[in-house]
Order: sequence, then structure tokens, then C-alpha cells
Amino acid sequence: MSRKTDPNVLVIDVESTCWEPPEVQPKNEISEIIEIGIAVVNVKDLQIVKNASIIVRPQRSKLSKFCTKLTTLTQEFVDKGCDYQEAMDILRKEYDASNRTMVSWGDYDRKMFERNCRDYDCKYPFGPRHLNLKNCFTLFHGLAKEPGLDAALEHLRMPLEGTHHRGIDDAKNIAKIFINTIKQFRGAALEQHYEVDDGTNPMHAFGQGRGD
Repeated sequence: MSRKTDPNVLVIDVESTCWEPPEVQPKNEISEIIEIGIAVVNVKDLQIVKNASIIVRPQRSKLSKFCTKLTTLTQEFVDKGCDYQEAMDILRKEYDASNRTMVSWGDYDRKMFERNCRDYDCKYPFGPRHLNLKNCFTLFHGLAKEPGLDAALEHLRMPLEGTHHRGIDDAKNIAKIFINTIKQFRGAALEQHYEVDDGTNPMHAFGQGRGD
């Protein structure tokens, strides 16, 4: 039996405790999610209907100087956040995460959730459907390698809004790329439909078969 598709997807971007030499990760600390950026996108209207952030209080690590410089998040700020289990409950109850497709820029975010869920013995909040937009974007645009978020926006001549490496802002920027990609795909599919009706080469929709 086919399953009804939710019209909303969750674009997710996480920030985590991190270290960079000469700083060394303390042996008794682990990398933990400290911010979950969320952009809810309606795939019918192709609109961002909500952009939010869940600040998560790390329990087994402290923010390094590098982490604060990278994300602008401070120890004092994240200490006021919710704990990891509460964050997972918010995703399930307020965002229906288990029934919606998760979209992220790469696999890092999904893997961090899986890892921290094991660390805290929590249930993974998302369902089985995950879209790695970085990989899709690379294939769709015929790029030689997977670009970073800033490079992808530059490729599309879109501005990077907000602060890079803040989850709430990165989620919004990823959502913009997602919407742009869907619009291009739908446009190509529509063009292909009309060309097939005309008896022409369907590959024209993707810029092939015309000598270009």
C-alpha cells in the first residue's frame, strides 16, 4: 500500500562541539549537538513555512575556543538550552520528525543524530526517509566534486543569509537551495513532457541532444 506523502519536509542543520589543533579534544569528552537548525518547507507551495533553532545543552563536553569562533555560540548560551532527550522530543512532537523527510547538506547531520542517540540511549527521532541534498545538487548540476554550502550558494548566485555555521541560518540557506533544485527539476520535467508530446528528443530538457 502506498503511503501518503507529507507536504512538508524538514531541512536540518546541526552544530556540534568541535576542536581544531592546537586544541585537543579531551579524552573524556565527546562531540555533541549544541544547535539544531530547522527550516520547514512546504513542497507544494515551495515556501519556507518555519525557521527555528533548538539549542541543546552539552552534557559530556565543553565548547572550545575554536567552536565558539566557528559558530558564534558560547558556553553560557548553550548551557541555557534543553538537554538532548528534550530536543528529540521536540522534533517528534512539534515537527512530526518521524513522519517527514529529513533534508540535510551531506550525511554529517544524520550521523550526528545517530551517534548522539547511541551516546544518550535515546530513540532516533527521524523516520527512514533522508535526502542528502549535497549529493543530489552535485549530480543535478554535473559538478566534479561535492561543494560546501557557501560554494553551492555562489554557484546559484544566491546570497548566504545570516551567519554561516549557525544552524538556524544554515538550515534556511539549505532550504533555499532545496527549493531552487525542486523548481529546476519540475521545470525540466515539464519541458520534457512537452517535448515528448511533440515527438522530440526528451533529453533536450536536460540540455543534451542539441549539440550544446
